[in-house]
Amino acid sequence: MKTLICNEPFSIEYVERELPKFGNDEVLLKVNAVGICGTDIHAYAGRQPFFSYPRVLGHEICGTVVDAGAQAADVKIGQRASVIPCIPCGQCAACKDGKTNCCENVSLYGVHQDGGFTEYLAVKKDNLVALPKGVSDSQGALVECFAISAHAVRRAQVKAGENVLQIGSGPIGLAAAAIAKAEGARVVVADVSEERRQHVAKVLGVPALDPVAADYEQQLRAAFGGELPCTLMDATGNKASMSRSVELIRHGGKIVFIGLYIGDLVLDDPTFHKKETTLLSSRNATRQDFERVIELMEKGAISESIMKNKDYDFASFGEQYREQVVENKELIKGVVNF
Repeated sequence: MKTLICNEPFSIEYVERELPKFGNDEVLLKVNAVGICGTDIHAYAGRQPFFSYPRVLGHEICGTVVDAGAQAADVKIGQRASVIPCIPCGQCAACKDGKTNCCENVSLYGVHQDGGFTEYLAVKKDNLVALPKGVSDSQGALVECFAISAHAVRRAQVKAGENVLQIGSGPIGLAAAAIAKAEGARVVVADVSEERRQHVAKVLGVPALDPVAADYEQQLRAAFGGELPCTLMDATGNKASMSRSVELIRHGGKIVFIGLYIGDLVLDDPTFHKKETTLLSSRNATRQDFERVIELMEKGAISESIMKNKDYDFASFGEQYREQVVENKELIKGVVNF
């Protein structure tokens, strides 16, 4: 089988490998499509922490089951599925509490072990989420990206009619805004990029504000009928943005940090207490989030078109990975098709 492997930073090449052997609790998956994530770009550039080389990248995976181990015999051959990339240990306190997304010893396909930039992959049965006919392979590859955002929306307990501010409109921010809107919330998006704000207005049909504008707070209140948002979700990973978040929620409001800032954050404690703020972080996703995304996709409530703006051919995209992926400033979200 053909495999694209990242040998070390700035070195990626196609190699021929034998088909993977699969265990009793695994299936052999024919990969159909893989989404390209920031992780795949940072790993190539040597900027991904806790990463080891060589590695086959790609953790946003859709494929078709072509064979199965003895303990996975109930999985139908020919079933298409999205892959939950997080492989939990099942033994730590978080796993026992059902919070497999924050397992203490988690391993991810495409990060800690080889992923989907290959024609076939052995995948644990429990990491498959079946796809209905109405969800395409390309959509199936992006379920994982949407699920990260769906987990944040679920953590925030977003309700219909609630005012939600989404800060940052990369793929995760776009998906979070789209899912909150699909759940019936009134959504506003903030981003420093004029180009991204225009994209948000076009694909989501919600107000898109500049968070560094002098009258940002006034614009925000105007968009929500005079109120500040009940829920703020920040997908920027930006210290200044995250530190300011408590100023932008109403009293009794919630903050969910989706993006990760590597370092210390400082919040104004009197404001934090005065508003009786609920502060949450959001990490990875669970099966429940994957299933909700697939349900919303099947109903047409969310669409890959809000983020996907580039398709690649697996047979050749690795030959210009740096130029077409890593250094492609126009890329929002790409999908590799097999």
